[in-house]
Amino acid sequence: MKATVALVGRPNVGKSTLFNRLTRSRDALVADLPGLTRDRHYGIGRVGEKPYLVVDTGGFEPVVDEGILFEMAKQTLQAVDEADAIVFLVDGRNGLTPQDKIIANRLRQTSRPVFLAVNKAEGMNRAIVAAEFYELGLGDPLVISAAHGDGVRDLMDMVLEPFPEAVDEENVKHPKFAVIGRPNVGKSTLVNAVLGEERVIAFDEAGTTRDSIYIDFERENKPYTIIDTAGVRRRGKVNEAIEKFSVIKTIKAIEDANVAVLVLDAQLDISEQDATIAGFALEAGRALVIAVNKWDNLDTERKDNIKREIARKLGFLEFAKFHYISALQGKGVGDLFKSIDEAYSAAMAKLATPKLTRVLEVALERQQPPRAGLIRPKMRYAHQGGMNPPIIVIHGNALGNVPDSYTRYLEHTFRKAFKLQGTPLRVQYKSTENPFADKAASANPKVRAGAKAMPRHSLRGREPREKTRFGKAKTGKK
Repeated sequence: MKATVALVGRPNVGKSTLFNRLTRSRDALVADLPGLTRDRHYGIGRVGEKPYLVVDTGGFEPVVDEGILFEMAKQTLQAVDEADAIVFLVDGRNGLTPQDKIIANRLRQTSRPVFLAVNKAEGMNRAIVAAEFYELGLGDPLVISAAHGDGVRDLMDMVLEPFPEAVDEENVKHPKFAVIGRPNVGKSTLVNAVLGEERVIAFDEAGTTRDSIYIDFERENKPYTIIDTAGVRRRGKVNEAIEKFSVIKTIKAIEDANVAVLVLDAQLDISEQDATIAGFALEAGRALVIAVNKWDNLDTERKDNIKREIARKLGFLEFAKFHYISALQGKGVGDLFKSIDEAYSAAMAKLATPKLTRVLEVALERQQPPRAGLIRPKMRYAHQGGMNPPIIVIHGNALGNVPDSYTRYLEHTFRKAFKLQGTPLRVQYKSTENPFADKAASANPKVRAGAKAMPRHSLRGREPREKTRFGKAKTGKK
């Protein structure tokens, strides 16, 4: 499972800027105003060699005891408890403040490792900037600039050093699937129906499950791991700090699974939050199976309406299998396993390079990539670059401008050719340099010596020119 790194510090020290830098996104609002971030943000870290989740917290004002700042402080402390490592951010331009000392005292009481980062140090002497922060007693301060990226990679390498490398998906021996969805759609009821016992609490109240529960079991002599996750509410509906960080546990469960089973409530309209939760799974590259629950006792008109709504709002999940079930009655639950097994096999499929290249050639014969200016991208061969999800790497020339529409065409072609039902598929491009550039340079001795060769046409029909004492050129003709 991925490590969780929480960014902590007083207001306006650059936590959101660092969050955006680590996630390579613009998800967190950034402005020169204290207290802009009130709710927490979470994202997948993309700076560093190891996988991790990063949490941006609101400004920590530990001395207040009421109001919005107090609520923000409670969330920050909850983030500290949930995190595996903490980055304590301070402002190098403003120097050490009394609030920094109070926060440091709070952080020393936790068992989590704390890393001190001195931000906003661009253009300054690093040794001088870091000197006064040794007083906090949190080890050697690491001077960074979140806005410019200076020192950020070194910081994350230090933070992530104790954590294990990414799990090799080839060593996963059995399907591990997470049951995800909005609160009160019947996730725990589905888990109990799968297991055949009341293993988790199922209650008609949103938010009953607040932690992710991992359960190993066997079905027809085949091992599985099922993960019951907390419901993910719409941001405006999330009030309690405990429930807020249930979202992080859900995302971590998705990352840890091979397949995500998205549960929808047929008695409710398909909402934007359903699409958001599906987006979490797609961003993680996890295979998907859709279970439309509470299908019993619906009339024909309602069933037709919900199918049309799914097609309209969840059209981007066309690769996934849909099942219409009743978890409470146990109807259709057994059919889920066939789709889970198919999605798992597709996600972990090994694709041979010769077959991938042949499929690419067929796709190019049917439709060439569009020109980018005067140049048409040229694709030469393809090979597999990873699993869960399958990654196909295409090599060629001038591939930097291939449009998204053509990439989707290739994804559809590969999925159909290899029957990759239930899993997203990613196509990546790798352009090669001109192999004749160096040969052309080495063949010309003047170019090899660093001299600039004169074009051949400039020597035709001309005689050597010589300048006179008055600066005029003469050709040597009488």
